[in-house]
Amino acid sequence: MIIAISAYGILTFLAIIHIILYSSRPTKSLSWLLIVLIFPFLGILFYVIFGINRRRFKFFKLKETVKRKLYNKKYRDELIQEQKIEFKNRKYIRLSTLLKNSSGFVTQPSNQVKILHSGKETFKVIFEELKKAEKFIHLQYYIFEEGELFNKLYDLLKEKIENNVEVRILYDAIGSYSLRKKAKKKFIDIGAKVYPIMPLHFGSFLFTLNYRNHRKIIIIDGEVGFTGGVNISDKYIKSHSELGIWDDTHVYLKGPAVDSLHRVFIKDYYFASNQELLLKEKYLPGIKQQGTTPVQIVAGGPDTDHPSIMQQYIKMINLAEEYIYISNPYFIPNSAMLEALRIAALSGVNIKLLVPKKSDSWLAKHSMLSFFEELLFLGIEIYQQRNDFLHSKVIVMDGEIASVGSGNFDHRSFEHNFETNALIYDPKIAEEICEDFIRDCEDSELLKYDTYINRSLQRKLSEGIARFFSPLL
Repeated sequence: MIIAISAYGILTFLAIIHIILYSSRPTKSLSWLLIVLIFPFLGILFYVIFGINRRRFKFFKLKETVKRKLYNKKYRDELIQEQKIEFKNRKYIRLSTLLKNSSGFVTQPSNQVKILHSGKETFKVIFEELKKAEKFIHLQYYIFEEGELFNKLYDLLKEKIENNVEVRILYDAIGSYSLRKKAKKKFIDIGAKVYPIMPLHFGSFLFTLNYRNHRKIIIIDGEVGFTGGVNISDKYIKSHSELGIWDDTHVYLKGPAVDSLHRVFIKDYYFASNQELLLKEKYLPGIKQQGTTPVQIVAGGPDTDHPSIMQQYIKMINLAEEYIYISNPYFIPNSAMLEALRIAALSGVNIKLLVPKKSDSWLAKHSMLSFFEELLFLGIEIYQQRNDFLHSKVIVMDGEIASVGSGNFDHRSFEHNFETNALIYDPKIAEEICEDFIRDCEDSELLKYDTYINRSLQRKLSEGIARFFSPLL
């Protein structure tokens, strides 16, 4: 007993010292201090797994992170054929420059872009394009789930492999935890190369558990690409629970931006398979102009020097002059994001926020709700989608620039997950997304400040407790 108490005291002391020295924000530091003190041993374990900022503390920069950074230095510019784009709009220049320096990808001109507004539309277009594949198909998803779509994909890929089309598949080991070995083996048996991303192995457990690959990417013949928020799961095409259908947005790309998106996949595939480096002309066939829309791929993750996804969102909020509309299922802003919204709202920028009324996580939902009172007080309009489960990660600014991707407005997407967004510099696309956003708001419930402040004490307590744990989200 004395040994256990002594060990607890020493570990708690070390954890507190580390939180004070290395935590990035006072509010986050306070949350972790309380978690460590309230939950003996368990709180320390949570902090070691979920709380340590591995960008700043070199001792915890495990081998995987170091290898990925070395990859960036060695291979990022290999075979890249840049086309320079000269923006006249200062907003475009400032945002594009930030993300080039932060994420590593330039804005590529002359793309064809199509916004896919639902799971049904997304998979209709995806399967149409997969049927056209002649050389290779590369797929990467956070959730690979058995069902109708899974079986349809299997049948199509089997036919393609029989016609000498190469197929590579990546899936996140935690996001696709329900995927049975038998189901994976089906794809392997037909000749697909299938790998989990960061599986839970002894020795790398601290890294792999907290740092998930949340990307959704398809590349077809190096010419067509898809990214956004939709996973391979039947929940996007039909209702399986009280949440209803998962309502999401995806984007179809054809043109130079596909090269950037493909490089994100190639890097992840290299580290998941530990076998192939696909930086070859066969897989990166060069830039071909396909349209008129400039697109910049934003890739963020714990292996980068900067939190690119967070910086993208904050910069868009800071640049907004007329309005900024945000659709996101997990709106749990950190202090920097909250201050950006506060400044924009007080500056007269019209801000609308669309979130789900239902949620797949009690903790995430109530943590999100805890921010609403202040946001409503600032004049920010908050809409809760009544029907189905809103899962889109969309932001549109001033009818000029729009973002569609996998990045949420939470600590996990900003600091821990590997994410990918497509940033689209096109008024027509921005207006299309804006119109869809407004239609969704019209079918949703508008929260009122006077009503919201009178919610029950029990509700406020639930929100406070959930917000306390927001660093884990």
